[in-house]
Amino acid sequence: MAEFGKEDLSRSTFDWTDLSGSAFRAASMSDTTFRDVDFYRVRMRGVELLDVDISGEIKGLVINGVDVTGYVEQELVRRDPLLGRLRPDDRDGFLAAWDELERLWEETLARARALDPALLDESVDDEWSFIQTLRHLVFATSCWVNRAVLGEAQPFPPIALPWDTAPPMPQFDLTIDARPTLDEVLVPRRERQADVRRVLEGLTDEQLAAEVTPQGEGWPPPRPVAVKQCLHVVLNEEYWHRQYAERDLAVLEGSPRGGR
Repeated sequence: MAEFGKEDLSRSTFDWTDLSGSAFRAASMSDTTFRDVDFYRVRMRGVELLDVDISGEIKGLVINGVDVTGYVEQELVRRDPLLGRLRPDDRDGFLAAWDELERLWEETLARARALDPALLDESVDDEWSFIQTLRHLVFATSCWVNRAVLGEAQPFPPIALPWDTAPPMPQFDLTIDARPTLDEVLVPRRERQADVRRVLEGLTDEQLAAEVTPQGEGWPPPRPVAVKQCLHVVLNEEYWHRQYAERDLAVLEGSPRGGR
């Protein structure tokens, strides 16, 4: 077990580092960045949180004895009622949510097409570019609809993009470093959108309640998962990645090359 006392570790980078069970006392975390970090069961005492920006999946967040999770969720739904409709329980609810998400994505796509095409490959604040975001949605849909629900053994187009810290998946022959154009990435994107609609239109109550088990190694893991959960994941991915895309497009629109 390593011990660090009065060490200057500022400007360090920790990649794939296991710090679970560690204790930080009188430590400065100012101006740090956490990406893809697991904060399960973290306890913070005597901390000062000033100008902190947190985004991600938040459950059971207690601040000074007050569980603020419900407040955050309610405020997000107040700002965008669509978010409150993304965990439906029946076919009609899923189709209504998917209809709205597809319509909103078409608006976002039109916004992106108004930019200099080169900007669609640019990262804003170290986030995915617009094209990388679409590539990831191809991956996510292939995972949860094609691989899990439809049982396809090889569901991924080569340009599908896993999350940054995903384990290697050599069995799927993904071209992580691909640089497709917008039109090229839209081909598998449209195909996967059509697959989702086909599944949703054919849903029955029995199918929604059923469990499926993806075959072979890959993501999601080969263990039983509810069809409803698979579809909830897809809606969640579509919603939040559009939010991120809209946020970054606003920045790109303000750049010197923000228009054609």
